[in-house]
Amino acid sequence: MAIILVVDDELGIRALLAEILGDEGHTVELAEDAAQAREVRERLKPDLVLLDIWMPDVDGITLLKEWGATGRLTMPVIMMSGHGTIDTAVEATKYGAMAFLEKPITLQKLLRAVEQGLSRQAPRAGAAPGAPALPMPPGSVTGAEMLAGTAPELHPGMLAEPASMLSPGPQPLQSFDLDRPLREARDQFEKSYFEFHLAREGGSMTRVAEKTGLERTHLYRKLRQLGVDMTLGRNRRGGL
Repeated sequence: MAIILVVDDELGIRALLAEILGDEGHTVELAEDAAQAREVRERLKPDLVLLDIWMPDVDGITLLKEWGATGRLTMPVIMMSGHGTIDTAVEATKYGAMAFLEKPITLQKLLRAVEQGLSRQAPRAGAAPGAPALPMPPGSVTGAEMLAGTAPELHPGMLAEPASMLSPGPQPLQSFDLDRPLREARDQFEKSYFEFHLAREGGSMTRVAEKTGLERTHLYRKLRQLGVDMTLGRNRRGGL
């Protein structure tokens, strides 16, 4: 998993991106302005930076230029803006940004951009900037909709034993208490269903969404409603 620096002067945006990227297993560092971004970049050498354009004091484009001019643009940078234009996006990529995301950022576009950014090399120090923006999939959810997500609680029948006694994989056969209201029985089944797929897919939300046929935003919301532990399966694959 990667170290990702999120630079944005809006607390809500920072918190939202930190939650989503943290759920994906990444280590997320936050900065609210250029000064903090410089300090974190020097201290941690992040694998990728999500950089807001409109910030007080020093804007994101200026900071991007600075990193490029001083040989510090050694990591992929994805620019973000709620007031961006085509000219802004072109300027950002001209100075070395690998992608431009317009706010409100859809969950699908965010995760796709991060995945592709981490899979590509950052501009070489001293090389001419201008990597093309990453292609984005058709997206579907506003920033407000992204706020609905998930919170953990393990199914008592799956992880009640010590970690050393856990079975090596998900358990497809389980029993359910049917002597209860339909809504409760359905929630119990759905909780076990998603826990099974999370364990089988090593905690990967992307693969679970594909397997279950749910859009990522709907999946996050559903897991939170059911109280499913989104870290389930990550320990088995050596993740966070």
